[in-house]
Amino acid sequence: MLEVEYITFACSEPSRVADFWQEALEGQRRELPSFIEAEVVDCPGDGPDLLFKELEKGTRKDLPLHLDLSAEDRTTSVDQLCELGASVRETKTETYGTHTSTWTIMEDPEGNGFCVTEYE
Repeated sequence: MLEVEYITFACSEPSRVADFWQEALEGQRRELPSFIEAEVVDCPGDGPDLLFKELEKGTRKDLPLHLDLSAEDRTTSVDQLCELGASVRETKTETYGTHTSTWTIMEDPEGNGFCVTEYE
């Protein structure tokens, strides 16, 4: 059986991006041996943790791999994330029968894409 252990971010400044996600998700920074050139944020709950490494990034236009975050109050959460250094790309809403989903596509301080969703 496979389990997701980390979601890895390619960054030019791993510490800066790890700081953002640590605050955004109320996670804890993991202490790593000095020879490991990466930052890890342990996220609350049972989900995967986040790994930040200094690596070359792919395209900034697409979101081939990103985090989907859910919020009870998407607007407030988006505002808080912007205060931490994120930016908004756009907000979309779709309705399927009786189900409506609204999400905001955002970028962290280095342009890594993620979405914040609110289900109605």
